[in-house]
Amino acid sequence: MALALLVAADPALCEVYPGWPTGVREIFIPSSMDGSKQPAMAYLAPDDGEARPLLVRLHTWSDGYQRATNGAIFARWALQQGWHFVHPHFRGPNQTPQAMGSDFAVRDIVDAVAFMQKAGNVDASRIYLIGSSGGGHMALLMAGRHPELWAGVSAWVPITDIAAWHNENSSDGNSGSYARKIERALGGPPDDESRRNEAEKRSPVIWLANAKEVPIDINHGIHDGRKGSVPFRHSLVAFNCVASPSDRLPENEIERFYQTQQRPAGWVKPAPDRLYEPKTVVFRKISGNARVTIFEGGHEILYRPALNWLAQQKRGHPAVWEVTNPIHLEAGSTESGK
Repeated sequence: MALALLVAADPALCEVYPGWPTGVREIFIPSSMDGSKQPAMAYLAPDDGEARPLLVRLHTWSDGYQRATNGAIFARWALQQGWHFVHPHFRGPNQTPQAMGSDFAVRDIVDAVAFMQKAGNVDASRIYLIGSSGGGHMALLMAGRHPELWAGVSAWVPITDIAAWHNENSSDGNSGSYARKIERALGGPPDDESRRNEAEKRSPVIWLANAKEVPIDINHGIHDGRKGSVPFRHSLVAFNCVASPSDRLPENEIERFYQTQQRPAGWVKPAPDRLYEPKTVVFRKISGNARVTIFEGGHEILYRPALNWLAQQKRGHPAVWEVTNPIHLEAGSTESGK
């Protein structure tokens, strides 16, 4: 029944979940971990005999699968481009043991991809993953844990080290709101060996070395961490995990860049990128299949460069960095959810 519901457009859905395009449906996917029915929003492109790309969008740290904010933009892109789309719950907001990058959450995303492949004619060479903030965290974690799935991974303002982010959200022994959510997921602060190990297991930086063959585009606003919740150094540290040794950024210079918001001496000034306009690219570095971009902005995702870049990628092929004929996208606010 779930497969049939995916195909049928239901205008009444917009009354239940405001903001989602007609044709996007709520589905329930059997978990291969515990047999539970895990929810998602999904859309199947019409079956015309041609295999279509699949766009997997991951919700932010404190959201779930139903919320249309940001998520509906990706669904509209999928409808317009004739792509399949899925927006899984992966155990919901990151404040419970089964959420926040747990084995359950990881498996839910793998299950969602497999479900969509069974439900529709999916081009396995063009399965794309995108997320911002907590979704960026999970996108990079999935790149490292299941690199065999993805044609391209676009991560924006991601959390890449759980223990470091807990520390950044704590002051004078007091835990901030995100630190408290981490503690609820881990069973306490990551200050003993067991919880530190668990925080590491749920952090992209531990797994990203597995993803060097995956095209990965990491993006962060330079003001995030001040006007936003995730310091932009998280993205630079993640880049180092997938960069070749000669391309890695020195840790002391990463910290200096974050503290001063000025490119360190010797870091090359990037060329302008029209896809990011009106935002300015402050720093950019490419190493193999990985790229990191720091732009003039905050805790946000720029939909036009993100989706146009993904559309160029194909699994098993080197990353394509130049977008020659970008598709226009009306996206509204770029601010990422928390």
